[in-house]
This record gives sequence, structure tokens and C-alpha cells, in this order.
Amino acid sequence: MKVLYLIQSHKNPEQIFRLVQTLKKSSPQSQILISHDFRGCHLDVTAFHEFPGVNVIRGTGGRGDFSIVQGYLNAIDWLFSHNVEFDWVANITGQDYPIQPLPKIEKFLAESPFDGFLEYFDVLSDLEGNLWGSREGSDRYLYQYWRSGQYLPLWKRAIVKIPRMVINNVQPLVRINSSYGLMLGVRKNSSPFNENFKCYAGSYFKTLSRKCVEYLHHFCQHNPDLINYYKKTCIPDESFVQTVLVNSGQFHLCNDYKRYIDWTGTRHGHPRTLNAEDYSAIIRRDVHFARKFDMTQDSRILDMLDARVLKESSPVTLGIS
Repeated sequence: MKVLYLIQSHKNPEQIFRLVQTLKKSSPQSQILISHDFRGCHLDVTAFHEFPGVNVIRGTGGRGDFSIVQGYLNAIDWLFSHNVEFDWVANITGQDYPIQPLPKIEKFLAESPFDGFLEYFDVLSDLEGNLWGSREGSDRYLYQYWRSGQYLPLWKRAIVKIPRMVINNVQPLVRINSSYGLMLGVRKNSSPFNENFKCYAGSYFKTLSRKCVEYLHHFCQHNPDLINYYKKTCIPDESFVQTVLVNSGQFHLCNDYKRYIDWTGTRHGHPRTLNAEDYSAIIRRDVHFARKFDMTQDSRILDMLDARVLKESSPVTLGIS
């Protein structure tokens, strides 16, 4: 049973190296694919030559648009075009870290009755399970947006805030969003979504079986219209994969993405940076990975997690082959 860890990164090359080193120490037989956005920072590819089963490709990243989804889809294309063997794909970033020994995670996946682990809910409904509310879902996924292409500093967001709120609340045809650069959205007369093809949403992070990944790969090759529609929505990375997989009706999906993220007191879509004081809260959760970490701010938390993760160094000790 082989798990592939897909790392989408754009910063902190030293921390990316440390993450890879921990993954390979904990699970020497694992496959790792680093999809790195070299526009963010340089990454010395030769540094990973000492690790078997680690590959680096040029990736795309961004926030609020389709680029990070495209980077994920491009990585999947690479896996299939290079005939890489895998049974599961877990996507993480260079700021994530495992919180359990990988053999334990891999044993869990090998024995799981589920085909995938991801958060999902019907984001256009008013049902109790909609964590955002239908208004947020509608604003994100029923409008087609034009983007300025530049992020706004806080003072410009403050200037835009009042007119944005007034315009968004007095009429249904136009939406303004300033969270990821200035965005102007226009509601279309029709969308891809209906009773038979619902719009689902949830966290971008997920762990998917090979058959889920194969279905997603095949679907994208034959449904460019949906991709083109999502490219003009707001924050498509928190909806596209859920919408494709859940609507298929082919998979037994667990509504749990197995990640620890702390949004306490945060703004503008940035979770808290975790530190050593968060250790006890992190390890109490029945999850596989946590985010986000920054070793330039606190490397001690990574030392603490390494001590926990590296207790078991080989998947063979748990009977996984």
C-alpha cells in the first residue's frame, strides 16, 4: 500500500526540506511529489536527490483563484503520465506537518472502508450542515468574477469596505470582493448547478484514494466547461474537487479531512501560525496533519512533532507492504 504525499509550496525552502526529511524518515517507502511555485522563491532541486521517491515539478499557486487547483490537477497529470504507483494521495503545503507517525496514518488508510477524506457540504442550501451559509456560497459560486490581479493593502481594503458592503447588500446582480485583490462579479442567468448537480464546498485539503484521483483526472479531461466556469468564481479551491467527487455518487466519502487548523482570531483567510504552546491541542485531535507552521517564528513545535512522528520509522513494523 503506497501513499503519495503531494506538497504544494511557494516559500520557506528550508522548511520544505525539513518536511520532506521527516516524511521520508517516518515512511522510507513513501512517494513524495513537490509541486513548487518558483515565482515565490527558489528551491534547490538537487537537495532532494538524497531521498529516493521524491520528485519536484514546477507548480502554480495563488489565493482566491483557480491556480492552486490547476497546480493540483497538473500534479495528477504528472503522476499518471509518469506511471507513478500510488494507492492514496494526501495533499499538503510546505507549511504543514504530520502529527502522527506515517506508518500509523498509512495503516489507517489501508484498512479504511472510505474512498476519500474531505470536508464537504451543500453550500447553496440553507440546511444545518452548511458551515458558511447560502449567501456566502451564492456570492462565491453563482457569480463570474473579473480580477485586478493585485492584492490590496489593508488601507485600500478599508477604503473599499463601505462601498463594497453597500453595493453587495442593495442588489443581487453585482458583487465586489476585496479579500484576494479587487474582484468584480456579475451574476449569470444560469450556472452548472441544479438539483442533480449540486455545488459543494469545504477545505481545500484532502486525502483521496487512487480511484477518486483517477475519476477526477478523467472528469477534468472531458468537462472543460465546468473548469472554465470555476476559473471565474471566487475561491474555487474550496469547492471544485468536492463538487466533482460528491456529485459522482460513486464513492464512499468521509466528511472529515483529517487536518488541524486553528482559525481563532484570524482574518482574510489566514489561519493562525501554530507554536509550541499549541502542541497539546494539536495532538489531542484525531487528525493526520496540522497547519500552518513557520520555523523562523518557532522551530520548537516542529522538534516536538518530530519526536512524536519519528517514534516508528518504518511502515513494515505495522505490517504494511
